[in-house]
Amino acid sequence: MIKWGVYTLALLPVWFLEAYVLSRVPLWGVSPMLLPLAAVAVAVLEGASGGAGFGVAVGVLCGAVYGTGGLIVLGMCLIGLGCGLLTQYVLRRDLLGCLLCAVLGLGLVDVARVVMRMAGGERDLPAMLSLAGREILWSLVFVAPVYALFHWVFQRVPKKTHF
Repeated sequence: MIKWGVYTLALLPVWFLEAYVLSRVPLWGVSPMLLPLAAVAVAVLEGASGGAGFGVAVGVLCGAVYGTGGLIVLGMCLIGLGCGLLTQYVLRRDLLGCLLCAVLGLGLVDVARVVMRMAGGERDLPAMLSLAGREILWSLVFVAPVYALFHWVFQRVPKKTHF
């Protein structure tokens, strides 16, 4: 429980940076998504089950920050699970693995958002894809610092705590 509490504390500056700093200075007309990067970083470090669990927590926070419904909770859980599985069996648990998982995770988030908007009646697919691409590129700039923060926690907090 101590480890997950510290991960949650590490999530607070990421959330603050996304919600209160970067949202006020959009680049290319978009703000970066840092919360999904946090879920991906923990999944890369902790594996599938830890990634899925932390993904649920990040999904709840994403729902509050982005104003989306409960579907984001399931999405973040699946992204955490998938990224954790990728780094357990295919990719290395390092910054490059996190970058590749971040591309996949952010891509899935934006594909889901485009599909939901298309289902809602919006028909300007090229504009939505352009917006999604810019958002993913701007978000990827922050993979290294977000990964570094959670990697620092991963190294400093004991893996097993005994009472």
